[in-house]
Order: sequence, then structure tokens, then C-alpha cells
Amino acid sequence: MKKLSSSLTNMAVVLTVIAVIAGGALAAVNAITAPQIEKINADNLAAGIKKVMGSEDINVADPTEQKATIGGKEKTFVFYDVADAQGTALGTAVQTTENGFGGALKVLVGFDTEGTILGYTILEHAETPGLGAKAGLWFQKGEKGDIIGKNPGTCNFTVSKDGGDVDAITASTITSRAFLLAIKNAYDQLNAQQ
Repeated sequence: MKKLSSSLTNMAVVLTVIAVIAGGALAAVNAITAPQIEKINADNLAAGIKKVMGSEDINVADPTEQKATIGGKEKTFVFYDVADAQGTALGTAVQTTENGFGGALKVLVGFDTEGTILGYTILEHAETPGLGAKAGLWFQKGEKGDIIGKNPGTCNFTVSKDGGDVDAITASTITSRAFLLAIKNAYDQLNAQQ
């Protein structure tokens, strides 16, 4: 077999062929894995709603989505009205996103019918491991930044460094601010919706 000469044209053709093959392989893998990833995300969301509402036996209404412009940026909120097995309203789980230190911080927070926080979970984040990534635990019941049982409408829902009522994650004030802002925005939009 004759060796190809090292010309610019030959190199461009070879690189193009490699790129097309690699792109095709990536597209095939994506097509195969996309349904499974979607199912995992749906299962995680369902488990998250149960966690933030503090109940396993719940009925979740179809989600409603609302867009709002906050601080000059368009934000999207997804509301999940939740009732117990007998149909009594428990409250609403709200999915919201805010920019943290490392990127988007997607939070799911559960509010009772009065707007008090029942629980929360972090759905996605790109925060620094060991620092901002602590948001998943830092603000839980009994922890240093405990927000469970607080109502963002009746307390100063900012970090104590800014004069608020919530202790920030040590060495992660930006993430703490973003987290609290995401929940406060979710609370405000929930009230606006009602």
C-alpha cells in the first residue's frame, strides 16, 4: 500500500474523516443513552419532590412553568403542587436556578401552604468540592445554616455577613448568597403565582 504524501490537502482530508467518524460515534452514543438519562433525571426529580415535601405518600399535579425577569435576567421556575394521599394540599415544590460561584445552581425547595420551607435538595451544581458543594447539607435541619422551618417572607433571608439571619458556608459566601437568592426568588414567584 502506498503511503500518502504529507501535503496540507491530505492532512485536511484525514482530519475531516476522523472528525466525521468521531462525531458519528458520539451521536450514536447520545441516541442510545438519552432515554436512560431522561429516566434517571425524572426519577431523581420525583425522589427530590418527596424529600423536600417530607412525605413519601404524595400526589403531584402536573408542573407549571413560569418565567420572570429578575435583576435584568430571565429566570424560569417550575411549580409542582403537592397533596397527600387523601387530596389535602401539602404545599408546593419549586424548581429554580441561580448562578453560583462555579456555574448554575439548580435547587428544588418545598414550601408548605403558608410559605414555610419544608425541605430542599440540590438537583445540579458546579460548585467547588469541599466548599460550595456543601450547600446540599449546610442549610439542612440542625446544621449551621439551617433554613428548614423558616419563611423567606418573614425573616431576613440573606447571609449573616450581609446582615441576614442565615450563616453562610465557611469560605463559600458566593455560593451561599446564590443558594439563598434562588430560594427567596422561588418564594416570591410562588406568592406572585398565588
